[in-house]
Amino acid sequence: MAYSIEVALQSELFDDVMVSTDDEEIAESARKYGAKVPFMRSAENADDFSGTASVLLEVLETYQKQGKQFAYGCCLYPTAPFITVQRLKEGFDLLNAQALDSVFPVVRFSSPIQRALKKDEYGKVSMFYPENLMKRSQDLEPAYHDAGQFYFFNTQVLLEKKQVWTDNSGVLVLSDKEVQDIDTPEDWELAAFKYQWLKQR
Repeated sequence: MAYSIEVALQSELFDDVMVSTDDEEIAESARKYGAKVPFMRSAENADDFSGTASVLLEVLETYQKQGKQFAYGCCLYPTAPFITVQRLKEGFDLLNAQALDSVFPVVRFSSPIQRALKKDEYGKVSMFYPENLMKRSQDLEPAYHDAGQFYFFNTQVLLEKKQVWTDNSGVLVLSDKEVQDIDTPEDWELAAFKYQWLKQR
């Protein structure tokens, strides 16, 4: 969380840098690194099933009740230690330059998803898309996945459409070296390795 807070502050893009949480220990840590915690997250948005859009809507609506409104917002995930000031600024510039509803980083799948495999209950393998069996990997269209770092968005659009991704969303394409989602101890080890490598460069 400290990485995300520090990058947000260093970017000087934001009027407020706040953390949404229902946990007082996390709130105290957020304040320690310079973020605000103007209100605590509700119980209904503090379980394992609450989506990002729901949390963001709660934040915006709570701010509105306090008389504060913002033209743009950005959700930075605390499990993305490779967010940089440069990428945040690129995201914000893209949002404005193309009048997009939202912008977020993506990374290319290392292998063509059109040649994805599945395994049945007996351990036998087959293709999701058998029509691509004889196609060359380099002839298949590149595919991307959400890098899980941040979402820049137009707040009015989010309040109206109740979703972060729309048919007017754009992306920044990052390299694998800049991306490491952290969900497991192995992910943490990979993140530490990439972080040291990036620092050395």
